[in-house]
Amino acid sequence: MIFKQLNKIACKTYLVGSEATKEVIIVDPVLPQVNEYVSLLKDEGLKLTHVLDTHTHADHLSGAGALVDHTGAVYVMHQNSPVRCVGFRVPDGFDCHLSDMPVKVMHAPGHTKDSMCLIFPDRILTGDTLFLDDGGAGRTDLPGGDAGEHWESLQKIMKLPDHLVVYPAHEYRGREPSSLGEQKKRNPNLQSRPKEAYIKWLTDMKLGPADWMNDVLKANYACTRDPSATHIPTDTPSCEMKGTMSPDLMEQQVPTITIAEVRRRLGTKQLDGTVILDVREPAELKGELGVIPGALNIPVGQVAQRLKELEKFKEKEIVTICRSGARAHTAAALLLKAGFRKVLNMSGGMTAFRKAEKTPQ
Repeated sequence: MIFKQLNKIACKTYLVGSEATKEVIIVDPVLPQVNEYVSLLKDEGLKLTHVLDTHTHADHLSGAGALVDHTGAVYVMHQNSPVRCVGFRVPDGFDCHLSDMPVKVMHAPGHTKDSMCLIFPDRILTGDTLFLDDGGAGRTDLPGGDAGEHWESLQKIMKLPDHLVVYPAHEYRGREPSSLGEQKKRNPNLQSRPKEAYIKWLTDMKLGPADWMNDVLKANYACTRDPSATHIPTDTPSCEMKGTMSPDLMEQQVPTITIAEVRRRLGTKQLDGTVILDVREPAELKGELGVIPGALNIPVGQVAQRLKELEKFKEKEIVTICRSGARAHTAAALLLKAGFRKVLNMSGGMTAFRKAEKTPQ
């Protein structure tokens, strides 16, 4: 099997194909890199048969139309796609073969109406339906998004085999692909909660779509071949939950505290003036990483709405923690912008905290 991730940016493009026939497909291409893709195909003697977009993208311009122009490949999307130049529209459950490899299409709406996953025997390309670890999943508040539909799509994913390796359409913080079994343990969007609770959880985040993303959607509906068709901020985590928070919040400098220092304070019981704020989801607290005794739990999506509960700690030092540090950084930025002066993010999160416990001093 030929399998390559072609981009150095947060948007991920996958080349998949057969070693025997050298026939390949490209999934989720980005327009500015089309010439690079074409050169790679030529240099490696590969024949591009199909180009697929897992959904209509809101954060970058699709290179699918341009690739079709260059190679004559067939442009494939889900049958619900509004993109005008799609050549072949596939339904949910569509079974096909990429040369000698079986591939199954799974419709997975929620991020968009036309979102789909591609299931191979040993891996799954999840598009924006599912990201990695605390990256969670693609946002559901853009045109065509629906939190309830996303919950239903995730239930379908939960029924898939644990051995499948998850390859998303975006990765903003260097997380590595891992098995679906691991994601079921670690990804906050895959934690067990009723549909109504999931909808409330996402709604409470109050993300607010960015105007420029609506412009990108329109350009992709029209199959633009112009890389400068609309302004796109460089490599921002725009499709991820909380990805388009206000620029001043994203740029907020957040001081950190080391795992060693937190462990030292715990060991010497010097936490009287410190509040540990765990911003993971309640279900995560029951997982393998456990909790720090005495920690206060407010999920990151609720911090902005529950600031009054934290007012009594405004003069104390607050240490925010999550699984790996990303959500804790967001929570710390929110608190600092709200006037809390002594806020620190525990670098590396609970993953690093537990690893340090196993490392000899």
